Parts: sequence; structure tokens; C-alpha cells
Amino acid sequence: MDNNDDACGCGSGSRSSSSSSRLKYLIIRPEKGGIGDLYRYLVWADLASGLSFLEGSDQELVERVAVDHRWVILVSLILRKFIAFFAKPLEWTGYAFDFFLNLLSLNHNLLGLLSNLLQGKVVVPERDTETFISTVGHLDGRIDLYKAQSLLLLQDTNNNSESSVFGERSIRIEVGNRALMDLCIMASKLAYENSKVIKNVVLHHWKMHFVDFYNCWNDFQRERSTQVFILCDKDKDANLILISFRGTEPFNANDWSTDFDYSWYEIPKLGKVHMGFLEALGLGNRADVVTFQNHLKKWTNSGGVRVSKSPSQGRESVSSNIDWGQEQDQGIKKIPPEMVEKTAYYAVKSKLKSLFKEHENAKFVVTGHSLGGALAILFPMVLVLHEEKEIIQRLLGVYTFGQPRVGNKELGRFMEAHLNHPVPKYFRMVYCNDLVPRLPYDDKIFFYKHFGVCLYYDSLYVEKHMDEEPNRNYFGMRYLIPEYLNAVWELIRGLIMGYTHGPEYKEGWFSILLRVIGLALPGLSAHCPTNYVNSVRLGKERIIQLSSF
Repeated sequence: MDNNDDACGCGSGSRSSSSSSRLKYLIIRPEKGGIGDLYRYLVWADLASGLSFLEGSDQELVERVAVDHRWVILVSLILRKFIAFFAKPLEWTGYAFDFFLNLLSLNHNLLGLLSNLLQGKVVVPERDTETFISTVGHLDGRIDLYKAQSLLLLQDTNNNSESSVFGERSIRIEVGNRALMDLCIMASKLAYENSKVIKNVVLHHWKMHFVDFYNCWNDFQRERSTQVFILCDKDKDANLILISFRGTEPFNANDWSTDFDYSWYEIPKLGKVHMGFLEALGLGNRADVVTFQNHLKKWTNSGGVRVSKSPSQGRESVSSNIDWGQEQDQGIKKIPPEMVEKTAYYAVKSKLKSLFKEHENAKFVVTGHSLGGALAILFPMVLVLHEEKEIIQRLLGVYTFGQPRVGNKELGRFMEAHLNHPVPKYFRMVYCNDLVPRLPYDDKIFFYKHFGVCLYYDSLYVEKHMDEEPNRNYFGMRYLIPEYLNAVWELIRGLIMGYTHGPEYKEGWFSILLRVIGLALPGLSAHCPTNYVNSVRLGKERIIQLSSF
């Protein structure tokens, strides 16, 4: 483990059992302290006030964190307190904004709405229908896959007419082909929609097989806040299974709070992992840190964590023989069978196993934008940890877009050892000044590190193969002027894209509005999926070869 990891250490534990003393974790809890504590910690560097926000596994080390990493802790606290304060207004604004955007769209924009009002023919949006589009969907209305014949080859793999209801076609991805990346970014964007919109696009526009949509439980947030859908390239004898996680929703306070949360849990011999992302996958709850140990121990036939079947329901359940301290000295901590259906990791893994039985030659891809990208890379990480070798052998690749950092350097080394051989399988796309891939911080103060292949696209959509994107922590005086100049260029480019690149690339008024907001905070507008779709389709340089069937 590197020195930065040791310096970050862990904090004071809330448990006294022998089990919890072996755990290593740090939790930043903005709800535990008040504004007065925050003020004293900020202005006077008062240690006691800072400690009121921190919880961890060792008192001495948490005090070191409070002193040595005060500014990083303060950034997380201030942002998350601000987000929590405006959580409800943000949610209500989102509901109103989504309704307004769909009202305009369904009535053919403002003039059409006024005309329909006069005629009494106003079309009223209905949530959770095929016509109700998300805010992200209104930012970029493209739903069709890239049509360039030289990039996307659709062919009959069986040379007959009986293999698929979709014209006996399957996607064949050739080395160096952008088709798979395009499918992944479009699926990542589509994941922001409701299940009916997703199903309609997959079936009728992409001519593929929609498997299912999952609205999954986050035990810490006490709500279903993790969404993911699965598709196959065809309904029989599929070659490709794609899993797409939903990213940070613009008006979801919990999603934004997770992005700015620096809390971590250390998996022995693997590394430190972002605690909020683990909770989003359904792999623990910081209210009882031992739950992470229960989910993240290696699965073995004896001792540790083991898998069994529920005879009555045929679902997986997980149990673990662990010393839980004085209260459960010889007890067994169980993950009930219904957890398979409620949480993202267990639901997706269970469905993936059943799909492999239906499609013997299929490989799978995991993808996601923003928060969805973090979940996309953590999902195979836990599969590796649980020694799900049969599943991992059928992993074709992980493609993420605007993904935040998920763990430390040790975690990166662990994952690269499993995802880089015989060919790289993990590709992390970063567009220009996108703020989110620069979070949480990676510097001498904090330990979060990216890993894997970085495909960096500048504002001219020139692709560069890099170990790390430029300006890896976003803030810096020498980058300040270029960031704002680039934001001005992106606004101009958005206004002329329809003329320079064709009607498919024309940006609407809502997208242009976000570009204007980007003049104040460039990294925010750069995070929009529009930039990633354009980067994949217009990228001017191909440095690496993509894995293929």
C-alpha cells in the first residue's frame, strides 16, 4: 500500500467488538455535526469539531485525518451539507422541470403548446410512459445507433433465416471498430430513462432483445436509487449481453452526495473502495460497517462467505460464518434470498447466470456514464473477489464515460491484473474538462486513483491514449484560463454543429442553455453525455485496439 493510503488511515470506530477492530474504514458524516461545528473546524481548525463529522476504525488515525486532510474533509462536508439542505427543493424542481420539458416536447414546443391551449388540445405528459423523456434525454435526443456501414457490421452469423426474430442479425464487432463503444455510450445515456422508454428503444430502434430493467434497493439511503437494464443483441443464440447502469441524475440529491462522498472501506488484500458506490450496488450499509465485510469476503466452500440456494424459490442466498463479537459470537449473518431481487449486484449477477444458460456463446459488456460508470467497473471487481470465474471468463469489456474514481492504487493493481490479459478489457472515456472524472481528489492529500486505459478526447474530438487525463484534479491556476476559453468554444461549436457535421449533431435550446451555464463552471457542461456520443462518433484518432468477439 502506498504512503498516501497509510496517511489517510482510518478513524474512530463505533464498535468495540473484536470483529470491527479488524475492519478498516473512514466515514465522513455531514449529518453528525452542526453548522457551528463546521464553522469552528473551518475557521479555527478545531479538532473536536472536526471529529464530530468523522467515524472510522481507529481513534489515533482518524485524528490524523482530521488534522492532515482538513481541507479535503471540509470540501466534502460543505458540498454534501449544501446538497442535503436543498434536497427536497431540488427534487421538486426536477419534477417540475421534467414535466415542463415533456409538455413542450409533446406539444411541439412553445408555439405548438400555445396553439393547443387555444384549441383545447393540450397533450399532458404522463410519467413512466413511453413518451415521458428524462432531462438527460432532452439534452440529447438521439436514440439511434451509429449507422456508418464501415463501423457497424450487421450480419447473419448462422447463414440461415431461423436464428432471430430481428432478421437473423447479430452485432459483429471487429478490432478497431467503434460500434461497441457507440452502443455502450448510447446504452449509458438510455439508462436515464424509465423502463418503458428503454424497452421501446431497444426493441424498435436498435432491433435487439430487451431483457429487463431493475430498480434496486440502496439500504443506506433506504430507497430504490440504483437503476440498471440488460439487453441482448438478439433473443436466441445471442453473442452479446449488455449491462448498463444509470448515472448521476441531475436533480437527485443522493446521487450528487454520493459523488462528493470520500468515505471508504478497505477490502483486505484488495484495497480501499468508495463506500457510497458499494452501497449503491447493495454491498453494505455504513450504519453497520460489518455488513461490508459480510458481502465482500471471498466466497469459499468452507468458512468465509458461501452461496446456497433457496429450495422454495430457486434463488441464491449468501451466508457467512464470521465472528460478530459478543452479541453474535457463534452466529451466522445471512443475506436473505429476497436480496437477490432487491439489490443491484445480486439481481444482475443472478440474471447474468441465467442468460448464460440460454445463450451459450454470449459474452457480456458492462457500461455506464458518471455514477453508472463507477458501478460498471465495481460490478466485475466484486465478481473477481467472489471468484466467479465462469462469469469473468465471459467478460468482453467494461466501457465507462465520465466515471469518477472508485478506489486507491492497490485496488487498481488488483483489477488491472484481471482485466488486462490477454487484451485490455477496461476502457475509461474522459471528455476534455469534465469535472466528474477528476473526483474524488488524487493528490498528496487524498488517495483516490484511476486505473485502466484512459481514452481522452479534447474539444476537437481528438482521441489520445493516456494513463491519466490532463489536469487530473480540475482545480489549478494554469488550467483556469484554458478551461473558460474552451467553454466559450464549446458554446460556439454547439451553435454550429448542425451546419458543420449534419442535422444529427444539431443541439437544441436546452443543450445550448447548458453550454451557457458551462461558461461559469466548464466542468459541469462538459459532463453531458452529448459530448461523449460526439467523441465516439467523431473521434479522429484510434490509438488502441478494442477487444472483439
